Amino acid sequence: MSVDYNVLKKLRKETGVSFALCKKALEETDNAYKKAQNLLNEWGVEKAEKKADRQTADGALFSYIHHNKKIASLLEMRSETDFVSGNDEFRSLGQELAMQVASVPAESVEEFLKQPYIREPGKTIEQLVKEAILKFGENIQISRLVRWELGEEK
Repeated sequence: MSVDYNVLKKLRKETGVSFALCKKALEETDNAYKKAQNLLNEWGVEKAEKKADRQTADGALFSYIHHNKKIASLLEMRSETDFVSGNDEFRSLGQELAMQVASVPAESVEEFLKQPYIREPGKTIEQLVKEAILKFGENIQISRLVRWELGEEK
C-alpha cells in the first residue's frame, strides 16, 4: 500500500514525529489520519517507558511571571543532551510548562504531571512530556518546580 504524501506531510507537521515513524503509522492504518495519530501516541508511551531509566544530565530552567506581576514560577526540565535542551521546541515546551505551573498550583512534580494541560484539557502534562520524548528521541523529565504568589508565606 502506498502512503498519501499529503497526509504524511500533515501528520509530520502536526506531531513533529519523524517522517519514518509517520510513514510507518500511515502504512499500518491504511492512511487513516486519526488512527495513525493514535498509533503514534501509543508508540510514544512505549518509547517513553523504555527511555525512563536513561540519565538526564542536561536540560534548562524556565521561568514565567504573570502579567500582573503577582504570580511567578520556575521549572527545571531535564534532557539527556545539550543538543535537545538547546532545541527551540524543547525551550517552547519549557516555557509552556512554566506558565502551567504559575496558572495551576501543584505541590509536587508528581501532582503537576497528573494535571490536565491548560491548552488541551483532554491531555495531561505527563502525556505532553511523553509526546516530547517521542519527538526528541531522548528521555525528558520535569525534575523541580516552584510557584510564588505575592504575599504568600510558606
